Amino acid sequence: MRTIPRREKKSRKLRGHRLHGYGQQRQHRRSGRQGGFGKAGVKKHLWTWITAHEPDYFGRGRRGFKRPRAVIRERKTINVGELEKMIPYLTTLGCAKEENGKIEVNLDEAGYDKLLGRGSIKIPLIVRVRVASKNAIRKLKEVGGSIAITS
Repeated sequence: MRTIPRREKKSRKLRGHRLHGYGQQRQHRRSGRQGGFGKAGVKKHLWTWITAHEPDYFGRGRRGFKRPRAVIRERKTINVGELEKMIPYLTTLGCAKEENGKIEVNLDEAGYDKLLGRGSIKIPLIVRVRVASKNAIRKLKEVGGSIAITS
């Protein structure tokens, strides 16, 4: 129930009048004044109160369709800065080989789907990957490396 400023209250004006214009005492004090006990009338006469103060009470906002987790495929990503640190590990796996002074890295075999451009790189690399960001391509080309997009 909202509060009324003291200057607008009936009790200020109706001093000496026992029930302050409400008829019987129960008409002002009991549940009939607010339109019923508890959540009574929230679909009828208290609907505006529900829409203002508890909009999720009837399940609004929880509608729609959520795709099953089995259907959603998360991409495994790696950054350019991490890639340089992982070269010794990738060579032991057989995903990286050295050819003509450049290291060729196959991220598909390593289990990565996307190459991202965070971090810095100093070694020229030839990278094979399905998807790469614009920053990753730019950083590899600045160093003298290249990128091959596989399908």
